[in-house]
Amino acid sequence: MKRIYLLLSLFAGLLLAGSCNDEFMDRVPENSVNDGALWKSPTDLQLYVNNLYSRSDLLLRDEGGGGSCNIGIYTLDRDNGSDTEIPRDHSTRMNGETIVPTTSGWAASDWRALRDINYFFAHYQNATGDQAEINKYVGEALAFRAIFYFNKLKNFGDVPWYDNLLNSDDEMLYKPRDSRRFVVERLMEDLDNAVSYLPLKGSWNGRLNKEAAMILQARIALYEGTWEKYHAGTAFGVQGQDGADLIRKAADVTDALIALNTCEPDNVGAADGYWKLFNQKSYASSREVVFWRQYNYSLGLAHGWGKYSAFGALTGLSKTMVDSYLCTDGKPIDESPLYQGDDNLLTVVANRDPRLNQTIYVNDGKHIQFSETSGDQMFTYPAFDINDKLCVTGYQLYKGHLPTTGASMATNNHEAAMIYFRYGEALLINAEAKAELGTIAQTDLDKTVNKLRERVGMPKMVIAEVNAFTYPNGKEFPALSNLVNEIRRERKVELAAEGFRVDDIFRWAAAGVLIKGYLPKGAKLAQWQGTLSPAPSANFGPAVAALEVDANGYISPYAKQDPVKNTGYNFNVNRDYLQPLPTEAIRINPDLKPQNPGWE
Repeated sequence: MKRIYLLLSLFAGLLLAGSCNDEFMDRVPENSVNDGALWKSPTDLQLYVNNLYSRSDLLLRDEGGGGSCNIGIYTLDRDNGSDTEIPRDHSTRMNGETIVPTTSGWAASDWRALRDINYFFAHYQNATGDQAEINKYVGEALAFRAIFYFNKLKNFGDVPWYDNLLNSDDEMLYKPRDSRRFVVERLMEDLDNAVSYLPLKGSWNGRLNKEAAMILQARIALYEGTWEKYHAGTAFGVQGQDGADLIRKAADVTDALIALNTCEPDNVGAADGYWKLFNQKSYASSREVVFWRQYNYSLGLAHGWGKYSAFGALTGLSKTMVDSYLCTDGKPIDESPLYQGDDNLLTVVANRDPRLNQTIYVNDGKHIQFSETSGDQMFTYPAFDINDKLCVTGYQLYKGHLPTTGASMATNNHEAAMIYFRYGEALLINAEAKAELGTIAQTDLDKTVNKLRERVGMPKMVIAEVNAFTYPNGKEFPALSNLVNEIRRERKVELAAEGFRVDDIFRWAAAGVLIKGYLPKGAKLAQWQGTLSPAPSANFGPAVAALEVDANGYISPYAKQDPVKNTGYNFNVNRDYLQPLPTEAIRINPDLKPQNPGWE
């Protein structure tokens, strides 16, 4: 009896029908599942599923101002500890400083979303009406269950799979963890059904659609397939699996999405077309952004992102990120005669992939910091001198910035939309999957990577030319082919600061190459020292003087931060790819053992 009580304290979210703000959820009795009379029509299903859209543990949202300096998806790489977008303080996870928690990640609140989803599946069949309408909401709930479990899998690996509503005396509460492969296979089944049930995106209605479900399915399949491939033979691998079937699934799903012909990259050939993709208030007419969250201040739905995107947002792109952008001849900077060096921001972006110039602020009189009625105010210097939202590296993030007035910096009335799924990701998944399978042809590149390059006027990626790259300074992934390296580079550039980088590093088992021993660098500091024109603020000079540099004059944000200053990140490749299971969860259910690798 004591065991049941303790288990309920952790998993109450799986067992009880809790109240929510949604109209339908307010009608569900908190301690009863005998509410079949409330599940009458497709409209009832819609009202219930509406609750899932508002859950921040399923779909990222940020309507507050706070002091977090968040810019929607564009600061996720900062918060996750990537090698490409650097926070003010070093990432404790990447430095191996995580400790085994008591309940974090496994408490009742961490499983509440799954309870809400499975509550739907326990009751939706009571509804009658148009079956196609009913199926739409079933498809939405299936997609949300996939999102929930994908997040759990990335954190913990093996997790218990529940697809039914459990009672307090159900022995399934004490089950061992299911293998990550088993969980992903269930997700593929769920998403196969979701794709078949959901309608094409059509006119924007704020709901999940077939295209979004296909991108989600391909994202999960590629993640797990490459995880199995590159972690094979380690404690994190999946016995008897090499990931090829899942990688093939990712290729097949994105092939099918491309064949639908309902999506295409936005703003092809348009001035600043890449930058403008990421700062819109509405994507209702977009062919690329297939699912997104809209904000409307007049309806009480807004955020404070603009307060931070106008400045440094306590982040900055790293030198390794900036160095990844090709020159306009399609060659890496260490092979191209067009490269002008990195003495200042103007030379950094000269003759480079235009996506770089549209991702970082540059003092060229064209990067809008504020949009005033009297005229646009242009960027001049990184925000080294604004302590609560400073720029960390000198490469200040411009992507995601929707210019507003200076007066709005004190408000939370900003309305830039939150992007969740865009077609560009699907094209990159297709190219990577086929490269991993060894089946990629030039025609595949032309309908994927080169569609994205066309937007900004970059030369096509040509297999023969890529194979001829010599990499004088070395490949990012030395053990892999030129083509795989370049497709990964394309993903790094196209998806810069969109929150994918740490997932990519982990699924490629690449932390030993990219994170272990890594001490991030930024821009050359000398360009902001001495007499400057126009004159910066009075605080700018002292702020610059306080910055640390390495032996070559590049900003070194962690040069004085213990414990990384001397050795760089101390990522433990035998432990840190997964989070530890909380001690309380294992105490209550010993069948969750073994603990994740390295955490015993």
